[in-house]
Amino acid sequence: MIKLFKVKEKQKEANENGNGKGPCNKQTAGELRLHKDITELNLPRSCTISFPGGKDKLMNFEITIKPYDGYYAGGKFLFSFEVPSFYPHEPPKVKCKTKVYHPNIDLEGSVCLNVLREDWKPVLNINTIVYGLYHLFTEPNPEDPLNTDAAAVLRDRPELFKSNVRKAMYGGCVDNISFARCV
Repeated sequence: MIKLFKVKEKQKEANENGNGKGPCNKQTAGELRLHKDITELNLPRSCTISFPGGKDKLMNFEITIKPYDGYYAGGKFLFSFEVPSFYPHEPPKVKCKTKVYHPNIDLEGSVCLNVLREDWKPVLNINTIVYGLYHLFTEPNPEDPLNTDAAAVLRDRPELFKSNVRKAMYGGCVDNISFARCV
């Protein structure tokens, strides 16, 4: 019985030390799930993923969306994803790094998307979020806004909204707010 305990202790030590090669990097459950999500990612052809910190740093990555349809067709929008260690029990934090005139994205880059808030469930994945973000560009939602001014213009004067989006995407000013060119 004593030998059994010694064997178990040695196994535990070997696991902790990576067989004497220093501490081993164990992945958290969130990292394992994220790795699975990224491996199974089925992005729309107008979206790309990049890892600014290298592929070893999966928990922080960027998605670029280039919509083909809608008000934002021809634009290029960059989103940063910060995935918490408790993923998938907590949703990723997503920010739009491209300043955009949009009813569901404020000027600081916060994103109003239901699957990032109250509708998040652990069965959802990164693919769900990317498709939700893409949908915000093809069908902006003035009923659940972060940018209330843009939402009011979209709701009440869609042609002016279209003009404002184009002006902002080409690096102009809308309501005394300057935007960088993103086309």
